[in-house]
Amino acid sequence: MNTASFQLNGQAVSVSADANASLVHLLRNPCDAKDVRYGCGAGNCGACTVMVDGVAQQSCNTPNWSVEGRDVRTPASLPQDPVGAVVLQAFVDEQAAQCGYCINGMLMSVTALLQAKRQPTDAEITDTLNRHLCRCGTHVRIVRASRLAIQRLNAKG
Repeated sequence: MNTASFQLNGQAVSVSADANASLVHLLRNPCDAKDVRYGCGAGNCGACTVMVDGVAQQSCNTPNWSVEGRDVRTPASLPQDPVGAVVLQAFVDEQAAQCGYCINGMLMSVTALLQAKRQPTDAEITDTLNRHLCRCGTHVRIVRASRLAIQRLNAKG
């Protein structure tokens, strides 16, 4: 066991955990971040995606030791984030989620993309979403919501 110290949604946390355990387990259990979904556990579905220092990462493939001293953001942080709030509202407006299981990870990936690039191409949106598996088949609405978020962010200036 070791102590993992990092920022979680803007708050300093220090948690005792196995250094090689995956971040998803640290976030969901001792940190009680139930907004981080546990999907496949093998990096194939994207449900567990969080942002680490602004970069979307699947937390099931991220060892605890790698987030020491870093900034970890979960879907709970989106309403307070200027870009995340726009992405979240666009997904609501387009009714992009059906069952809601995969959508948290997609929200994190689209937010990270739009924080890095305000005018991504359709290919970049597709590439970002390719890391996510949606079993409900709402892909068209998810892409439409991503485009709506881009439009709204660019209208703000």
